[in-house]
Amino acid sequence: MTNIILMGPPGAGKGTQARHLVETRNMVQLSTGDMLRDAQASGTEMGKKVAAIMAEGKLVTDQIVIGLIREKLQDGSEGGFIFDGFPRTLPQADALEKLLGEMGMKLDAVIEMQVDDEALVARITGRSTCGDCGEVYHDQTKPWPADGKCANCGGTTQKRRPDDNEDSLKTRLMEYYKKTSPLIGYYWAKGDLQRLDGLASIDEVQKSIGWILGD
Repeated sequence: MTNIILMGPPGAGKGTQARHLVETRNMVQLSTGDMLRDAQASGTEMGKKVAAIMAEGKLVTDQIVIGLIREKLQDGSEGGFIFDGFPRTLPQADALEKLLGEMGMKLDAVIEMQVDDEALVARITGRSTCGDCGEVYHDQTKPWPADGKCANCGGTTQKRRPDDNEDSLKTRLMEYYKKTSPLIGYYWAKGDLQRLDGLASIDEVQKSIGWILGD
């Protein structure tokens, strides 16, 4: 079992690489957003608590998020877990380390997908997805098919995120760097941090992650 944190700015390709790890290594991706949505719909005590907090427009506490992660870890995973979007702060990192220790588990690697900001802006502003299956396209490197149908599922709806524009992306990048800079130092000091080029091809990034994980 392998447990990792994937880090990288918006558009670095974390989602693509996480899906590959799920498919090829039987890992479970733990996304904070997905867990909160699942909890709301579950009807469990924890789920009711989450639903009530979010209905009031309040932020869910670290304690509750850790509780949700604990539930997922207890469900088990043959291949291990990918932490996506958590931790975001040093207290969250400490809480995750404590939780893993309590459950006889450990963090095997923190993988930072580094990018050149200007190149990332060019990548993101040309990005679109299929509205039916989520297949990712790009105006320059993988254009939407000329026949108007997704090559993966045949869907006809091409979607672009409204915040995939240069001004919005630069704001998101600044927010990301402000929040994660302390975490990068934290995991570097612990010897867990591994860095790779997030703007390399998808296959090259997959190979780099495989090398980090001992493939």
